[in-house]
Amino acid sequence: MNPAQLADRVAAVRAFNRLYTSVIGVLDEGPADAEYSLPEARVLFELAHQDPLPVTDLRNRLDLDAGYASRLLARLESRGLIARERSEEDARRQLVRPTAAGRDAFAVLNRRSTDQIGGLLRRFADEDQQRLLTAMRTIGDLVGDRRRDPLLVLRPPRPGDLGWVVERHGALYAREYGFDARFEALVARIVADFAETHDDQRQAFWIAELDGGRVGSIACTRGPEADTAKLRLLLLEPSARGHGVGKRLVTECVEFAKAHGYRAMELSTVSVLAAARSLYRAAGFELVEETGFDDWGLELTEEIWRLQF
Repeated sequence: MNPAQLADRVAAVRAFNRLYTSVIGVLDEGPADAEYSLPEARVLFELAHQDPLPVTDLRNRLDLDAGYASRLLARLESRGLIARERSEEDARRQLVRPTAAGRDAFAVLNRRSTDQIGGLLRRFADEDQQRLLTAMRTIGDLVGDRRRDPLLVLRPPRPGDLGWVVERHGALYAREYGFDARFEALVARIVADFAETHDDQRQAFWIAELDGGRVGSIACTRGPEADTAKLRLLLLEPSARGHGVGKRLVTECVEFAKAHGYRAMELSTVSVLAAARSLYRAAGFELVEETGFDDWGLELTEEIWRLQF
């Protein structure tokens, strides 16, 4: 990245920060007679979701130093919203819990926040709401603390998903392997063929989601022989790697083929796709054929892998 590019990108992040800060300011203002500061509201939120909560855990979650946390908890305790006590298992640990008044206060704050954010979202059409939420998830994935157990869902494609599969194949494989537009054109033809025969009960398509965001795909289609299925369009976003998404997609595809009467499954890949080849090998596929070609702007080796049921 050259200095001019860096300067442009820094300016873009700063512009986003100013916009984001203004939006959050509106959402956090509340009524003119709001009783609680933002740190106080955050404490009540954490306690509403874990009761009791060790003070050290609370400090870590909210990134508070010991002195400020002590003063903050003292204010809330003086107002009858929280209570502090020693842990029965370890007297050195202090626990904090909400009182009945604290739970009531949180209910009011939670309702107010829901109304404010709902009002913001209602300014946009449903499609734009989804775009906004996807962008938020992307930022969270890149700069936030990654969860160890994001929710993985495999589902059939919805309107717009097939176009996404084509676009992501083209973008990812161009960036990571240098495949040219002919590869994306091939993916588009495969997707179009599936769309035209989507009511075929012996074919299926899955979109993988992690925490509601699209991260992968796979399809089971008819193969070259009546009793042979074909695994196609395996895609995995870089952000999803390490969460078992690829293994789950391949397993789902293989089990579908078995359940629908196929006796074998084949797939075509290229030798440079090491991660995908590892998934296929782990699922029991065996390499049965290799052929050199240069259709996508590079000299590559096509591989045919086969799994007998």
